[in-house]
Amino acid sequence: QVQLVESGGGLVQPGGSLRLSCAASANIFEIDNMGWYRQAPGKQRELVALITSGGSTNYADSVKGRFTISRDNAKDTVYLQMNSLKPEDTAVYYCNADRISYYSDYDAQPRYAYDYWGQGTQVTVSS
Repeated sequence: QVQLVESGGGLVQPGGSLRLSCAASANIFEIDNMGWYRQAPGKQRELVALITSGGSTNYADSVKGRFTISRDNAKDTVYLQMNSLKPEDTAVYYCNADRISYYSDYDAQPRYAYDYWGQGTQVTVSS
C-alpha cells in the first residue's frame, strides 16, 4: 500500500545540477527520518544525506556544500538538490524512510512500514 516513487534522475554534464524528488503514496500521517542513498557499479550502497522529521540534516563528506536535502511534510516528499555534479556522483540514487505511519485502505487502522526504499533513479554525470 505504501510506495516511495523517485524522479528527477538523468544525464548531466560535470558542473551541472539535478533535483531528485521522492514522493510517498498512501494515506500517510507521519514519516520519520528520510534519506538519500546511492550505489555506484561495483560499490556498496552509501548514505548521501539524511533529514529528520524536524528538519535536521546530515551529509556525507563527499557531497557537503554541493547537495541539499529538504522535505515537504504536507506533500510527503523529500528532495535532493545536487549542484556542481562530478563524474564520481554517478550512481543509482535511492530514497529511504525509516518509518512510515499510514492508515490502511482496508480497515482504516494505523499501520507502520519500516526501512522503506524507493526503486531508485539513475544519475549519470558525464561529458
